[in-house]
Amino acid sequence: MQGVGLASVFAAAVLLVSTGSAVAPPDAGPPPSKPLRVMSTNQCTDQLVLALLPPERIASVTWLSRDPSGSLMAEAAQRVGINHGLAEEVVQQQPDLIVADRFSKPTTRAMLKRLGYPMIEVDDATSFDAIRANARQVARAVGEVARGEAMIAQMDRELAELARDPGPPLRVVAWDGGGFSASKGSLYNAVLEAAGAVNIANEPPVSRYNRPDTEVLLVAAPTLLVKGAGVRPEYGMRENIERHPLVRRYWDGARTVAISPAYYGCGTPRISEAAIRLRAELRAAASRVRTPLPFAGVHAL
Repeated sequence: MQGVGLASVFAAAVLLVSTGSAVAPPDAGPPPSKPLRVMSTNQCTDQLVLALLPPERIASVTWLSRDPSGSLMAEAAQRVGINHGLAEEVVQQQPDLIVADRFSKPTTRAMLKRLGYPMIEVDDATSFDAIRANARQVARAVGEVARGEAMIAQMDRELAELARDPGPPLRVVAWDGGGFSASKGSLYNAVLEAAGAVNIANEPPVSRYNRPDTEVLLVAAPTLLVKGAGVRPEYGMRENIERHPLVRRYWDGARTVAISPAYYGCGTPRISEAAIRLRAELRAAASRVRTPLPFAGVHAL
């Protein structure tokens, strides 16, 4: 009984501080079949909620979803409210369903559960199967199963088309100044493979490194660099590595393709669009790159 009393006192304090008056949380229990005030507290769950629901059924999504560099739903996010994942915002907005992830702010999620707010927690998606599972989980929770299945079906059709007509098998590596990313088991790797690329991040010598290294890049001699995250305006070590004179000499221009992290940063059924765009970039690059790098196959660790 003491624990219940403390929770009640804490809840009342949160309500009073955040709203100026005591507002009762919803009764505990499953969300309604079609929640009318859905609140997403994670940038990736934002994408699913915005794709599944009309603006009038969304209480808010995170402020990050309005940034087109990291969100494919930035335009849709402009039409709904925003939040910063704070408990006070939940109390103010009074959602009838919270869509959260399993990894951020466990204390906030635990407190909101104690207060009785209906919540689902979505896993991080690192594969196409995980994307299907997450889309179905959110679609069921918001009462839009048919819409969710339609999104998954479109993704599957596009992936099947890519598999039938893959891109040129060019040796590529993701190179953004932050490390040799897109390793096996990542969603980025799944996109590269679906596009038909040979991702050498999973081969020696690159597979032995988790940081950018110009010497390793020269030894691996990928045909193309795939750039995702853009270079920051301020200068630092990451940008110094990315702009290394040798990297610019051998891979600038024709030997570099780009894909926005908005396409692969979050696992949603729109991930197939990333693979389609990358395949087009690879095909264009294949027509430009006619000769191998002068040192390809020469070096060895």
